[in-house]
Amino acid sequence: MQTAIDWEQLSNLIRYRPDHPLLFSTAEFFVLFILFYGGYLLLLRKFNWRILYTLAFSLFFYYQSSGWFFFLLIASTLVDFGLGHCIYISKKKAWKRFFLILSLVANLGMLGYFKYTNFFLGSLNEIIGSNFAFQNIFLPVGISFFTFQTLSYSIDIYRGQLVPLTADITGWRSFWQRLLDFGFFVSFFPQLVAGPIVRAADFIPQIRRKPRLSKRAMGQAFLLIMGGLFKKAVISDYISINFVDRVFENPMLYSGFENLLAAYGYAIQIYCDFSGYSDMAIGLALLMGFILPENFRRPYQAYSLQDFWRRWHISLSTWLRDYLYISMGGNRKGKRRTYLHLMITMLLGGLWHGASWVFIIWGGLHGLGLAFERALRQKGTAWSNPALRSLLLLSILHVAGFIVVGIQSAAGIIGPMRLQNVLLGNSALWLIWILLWLTGWLIDVVRQRTDTYPASRVMSVVLIFHFVTFCWIFFRAGALHAPLPPLVATQAMLSQIIGSFNWALIPQVISGYQAVAGLIALGLVLHYVPRRFTRWLEQTFTASPMVLQSMVLALVIWIVIQTTSSEVVPFIYFQF
Repeated sequence: MQTAIDWEQLSNLIRYRPDHPLLFSTAEFFVLFILFYGGYLLLLRKFNWRILYTLAFSLFFYYQSSGWFFFLLIASTLVDFGLGHCIYISKKKAWKRFFLILSLVANLGMLGYFKYTNFFLGSLNEIIGSNFAFQNIFLPVGISFFTFQTLSYSIDIYRGQLVPLTADITGWRSFWQRLLDFGFFVSFFPQLVAGPIVRAADFIPQIRRKPRLSKRAMGQAFLLIMGGLFKKAVISDYISINFVDRVFENPMLYSGFENLLAAYGYAIQIYCDFSGYSDMAIGLALLMGFILPENFRRPYQAYSLQDFWRRWHISLSTWLRDYLYISMGGNRKGKRRTYLHLMITMLLGGLWHGASWVFIIWGGLHGLGLAFERALRQKGTAWSNPALRSLLLLSILHVAGFIVVGIQSAAGIIGPMRLQNVLLGNSALWLIWILLWLTGWLIDVVRQRTDTYPASRVMSVVLIFHFVTFCWIFFRAGALHAPLPPLVATQAMLSQIIGSFNWALIPQVISGYQAVAGLIALGLVLHYVPRRFTRWLEQTFTASPMVLQSMVLALVIWIVIQTTSSEVVPFIYFQF
């Protein structure tokens, strides 16, 4: 019996659909990747054809994400390839600087137009009372990532830290080979749209190296892909659709505990979403013989904000450190300038994440926290207790909360009863933080461990997690197409958490959202699983037969496809 070909289904695999972009967590992607991977393996020994083949698939992948804006990616590639060569061959420093500025203008100008035009128009309208019309501008997926990637190429050449691909061109043949290599570096599809942000010095030498697809590497790749799929499609998407999105869209309809649970849920959601993407990107690259940098290192185990940024979105935090913070002078120009550089770096880091004031506030809160921690650490051993530093950091937020509530009460925005509830809630929460710090300190004193403060460090992990979660509320409120203005949503959620926290509702809420609460708890448990267990799991899986590994991977993919919602849930960082 002959089966008819479903041409419509086939065309869906190759044409761009704005309402259904190609995502790592979809069945369509795995079908296309399996087809691509078969051809890739056949071309392993043919370097030029393999590079051209992968470059073509990467451009196709970007077309499936952003349509004809893949021409923008090609333009960015050509501009920085040429300007990098101009920087390298220029003899005078002034000319090198001129071509670097051209690269900065081209990349940041493109990013600014697509991402920030309407933000600046709206801000200008509010400040000077103008009435500039908003523009209908489509934000190409991943533009923030590939512009930073190409910028690092130009900056490294200018600093003398990188020899450009064009340095050894001897003719047209070598020119086209080097252009293909650079296009491959810029558009490599596993990390193209949401990172990790790779450096040319780390990635380009791998392009013409013969890929080594060892059994262990393939086992690690399968494990990363499976873990990433589970975090994204099972944990992140489920709690997003079934709880977090609903609460953030209208916080006043939910109790204080439900708002708090939603804040915890978003902390887990964004981690599972973004680290899940990074894990899949690293795993897919590993299947192709490429090593991408680690992007997450259990960030909610951080005992300080500085430690958090050493663990969260590592490729971005190191990029901002190396190309922005250090370029401004870092910590080489005195304490005040160091704090200023930290603030500027984090404010711009917040603005990189989104065109909204709440992202700037989010970055500013982290910048203030980093500066505050640094100031305390420099005051000597009296502030060596990490939980004490974290307690004081949270105390600043609570004092600011008291001031804001006082101003709102004086202006008649909130009534006496609401004021009383908010003040009591804020005070109770503050007391909990103090008890956590005191518990850790007493344990360390009794055990005579005030040299390293192990118990206090554990308490500090709890305190820093709550500071980060508080900041995530601002971050989530700035999501695209949110029904409430970001600051209104943030204020409503914080007001509900502090002023309408009904302890008696907790069992009822947990009972009504058992799956959501269970997945949030699972996300936290997996995050704090001892490292030795994950190492054992990796060793056991990679040592198993390849057939068994493939079957487990296929089973996980099938389970994910069966359990995912019919609603497309793009990766959170696609909007950046």
